[in-house]
Amino acid sequence: MTTIKDLRAALGLRLKRRRLLWRAIRSRHALREICSPDTAIAPDDILLFATMRNEAQRLPFFLKHYRRLGVNRFLIVENDSTDATVEYLRAQPDVALWSTRASYRDSRFGMDWLNWLLMRHGRGHWCVTVDADELLVYPDSDQRPLSELTHWLDAQNAPAMGALMLDMYPDGPLSSAHAAPGSDPTLALPLFDPTGYDWEYQPRFGNISIRGGPRKRVFFADAPENAPHLHKLPLIRWQWRYAYVSSTHIALPRRLNSALDLRKGLPSGVLLHSKFLEGALERAAEEKRRGEHFTHRDDYNNYYDQIIRDPDLRDANSARYRGPRDLLAKGLMQSGDWPGEN
Repeated sequence: MTTIKDLRAALGLRLKRRRLLWRAIRSRHALREICSPDTAIAPDDILLFATMRNEAQRLPFFLKHYRRLGVNRFLIVENDSTDATVEYLRAQPDVALWSTRASYRDSRFGMDWLNWLLMRHGRGHWCVTVDADELLVYPDSDQRPLSELTHWLDAQNAPAMGALMLDMYPDGPLSSAHAAPGSDPTLALPLFDPTGYDWEYQPRFGNISIRGGPRKRVFFADAPENAPHLHKLPLIRWQWRYAYVSSTHIALPRRLNSALDLRKGLPSGVLLHSKFLEGALERAAEEKRRGEHFTHRDDYNNYYDQIIRDPDLRDANSARYRGPRDLLAKGLMQSGDWPGEN
């Protein structure tokens, strides 16, 4: 039975979504288009949206990975890069690029910009929204393209797929994660935590919150409530009235957030997170100085300081990454009712 409290909560979320959409529309004035893809977006294209800064090291493999999965077009916002990010992306025939020097923090960590591009270009498309240090894998993703997965999701009237963000780390101190530009980051970051994740239902947005992994275990052992959230919604069949609320952790309307509810029988994925790739110590020092990455920046100064001290994140339970099937066997992602390969 619907109560007055339920109606007020639903109205509050509707108003919040409208405010987010209005912020997105206004944020378009901060974006300057640099280039468009060589060909127009086709109706069935799978699109990828990302905001990034100084990611020239990761970009060649990032694009290769998502092209192999079946992404057709990349729509990227570059935020005040000082490396070769702009030059590299400008040369890619399947990339549309926008640039801005506006505050990443004031744009809700880039989500206002991406909500605008999703509203403008993503409606009606399956859209992957990720960071440059996130590589999406899903059951059989090394053999089955995204289009096969999205066709099945369409047949189930499922508008989204959820994923666990899995922090990868080196077999030694963070400074040992050496990687050639454009190489597979999991070669330099082969380890992850296979257990120790807490799942909690959060009623306001109807989402499953996940915390755990090496950052909680090492950096937030004394304050686990401050550990980063690891639940994400990287794949959504976008409609113009949708909006991401908090990074890609939560979206509106509320029904989208049930994608990680195991009772739905939906497949889930994993985002291989290469935050600790070579240069992590220097990036932590810069992020601490800029103060652009967290809402409560003072709470994360100790976190940055610990990274700068070059810790070794390994423990007795650390596991070596061997591919999507291994993650499925360890229960870090689910196939749900999605039929396996014959």
